[in-house]
Amino acid sequence: MLAVNMRAITKRFGPMTANDKIDFQVEQGEIHCLLGENGAGKSTLMNVLFGLHCPDEGCIEIEGQPVPALTPRLAYQLGLGMVHQHFMLINHLTCLENIILGNEPGNVVIDRKRARKQVQQLSDQYHFNIELDALVCDLSVGMKQRVEILKTLYRGASIIILDEPTAVLTPIEAEQLLSILKDMRAQGKTLIFITHKLKETLEVADRITILRGGKSVALLNAASATPEELARLMVGHDVTFEIEKPTCPQGDVVLRVEDVRLLPNAQSTVSFEVHAGEIFGIAGVEGNGQQQLEQIIMGLRKPKSGRIFYQKTNLLELSNRARRKLKFAYIPSDRLKQAILSHASLNENFLLGNQYDPQYVRRGLILTKPLRENTAKMMKQFDVRATSAQQEAGSLSGGNQQKFVLAREVGKNPRFVLACQPVRGLDIGAIQYIHSVLLKLRSEGAAILLISAELSDIFQLSDTVGVLYKGELMDIRKTEAFDNESISLLMAGRKENRDETAKDA
Repeated sequence: MLAVNMRAITKRFGPMTANDKIDFQVEQGEIHCLLGENGAGKSTLMNVLFGLHCPDEGCIEIEGQPVPALTPRLAYQLGLGMVHQHFMLINHLTCLENIILGNEPGNVVIDRKRARKQVQQLSDQYHFNIELDALVCDLSVGMKQRVEILKTLYRGASIIILDEPTAVLTPIEAEQLLSILKDMRAQGKTLIFITHKLKETLEVADRITILRGGKSVALLNAASATPEELARLMVGHDVTFEIEKPTCPQGDVVLRVEDVRLLPNAQSTVSFEVHAGEIFGIAGVEGNGQQQLEQIIMGLRKPKSGRIFYQKTNLLELSNRARRKLKFAYIPSDRLKQAILSHASLNENFLLGNQYDPQYVRRGLILTKPLRENTAKMMKQFDVRATSAQQEAGSLSGGNQQKFVLAREVGKNPRFVLACQPVRGLDIGAIQYIHSVLLKLRSEGAAILLISAELSDIFQLSDTVGVLYKGELMDIRKTEAFDNESISLLMAGRKENRDETAKDA
């Protein structure tokens, strides 16, 4: 029997068809991966399945039972659960309290003894190794992910949707999670796994459904699939995985960070240099000081101590506007909050950061003609796909939004680029394009500080890598001196004994 049977699902939002007559079947006890480009319709389809959206056409069966009108409450009653990418946990509560919240056993008084026994049995059954009395705020990101999954299991889910579950995990945590998912499958759970990481898909999936342009284009057995085939089906053309990274001579120091304290409880300060023609990568699990570093460099936050120099200029004495005049380009970690106005047109968004440029504004008046011409020119150059520059920025796919931000920021031949999580949540086609743009800037002599939670970004782009943990740079090395194991240990806060390693070799 099928655990999930979605037939001819169509979902429209005004004139846009997000899902177009999609068939999606998941067998009981399998891990089924859902792949597709940004805007392909994956999230919409899963939101329909979980009852967050009502389909315009089509029908759904859960374990053979027709369901005419799904809601999240009914979905849980039918044994369907969803683990969202952004954790929905309360930091000041314990793991146990978070897991049972809203489903506490007992009548007038919570039966904590029974709750603990039930949750501990589930934790042991699936090898979660969770300390139930630990506060969520004290947990690693990987352990928070386990709490979310355990919370779903506690509510009785036998079919679980996981939305990008490894996106914020270290490689070691991701491997541990995939092992847990395999255990869950072995014990009869059905898993729908949404990810843009092809290696993980092939490692964990039984079958793979690929969406493109709101339609289902392929259903494959993972055992016979290849990364090249999956990528081609996702984007509609062949994809080259090898990125050409030519040797680039490094020039003078462009940015120098000296003894900056990122977090109040950090054991040490942060110091590093970024040279012209160099990509300096900051690796680490999110929440370890990356956001603070980003904001301090752009003048959005003052450090408790330390100095930052742009060439010989003390950056901390300059306003954000003054930094822009120094040929800074800024790709923020959250484009929706910091880079675009969703309800404004692309023309209007192109003016952001350029509102003092006499090319576009004189005597307080916007010069619409050059603004329109340059917006259209940069959109064409950076392959931003939109109906016109009058289209609202929020209606673009994530990949096209990010390419638009790139067009606006790096189209002015910057000398320094701060690129924060530049490919977060993007499909493989958009990732390749953004990588190529950053490498081109490097070859033209720009100094680039790359902050990314994606190790593929760090290894493929960086010349030098610093690993950030709890506001401290655990180590700085040339990229080739790192491997997955050594960088993963540092990302988890464990320093490698390099003397002993060398002795053993």
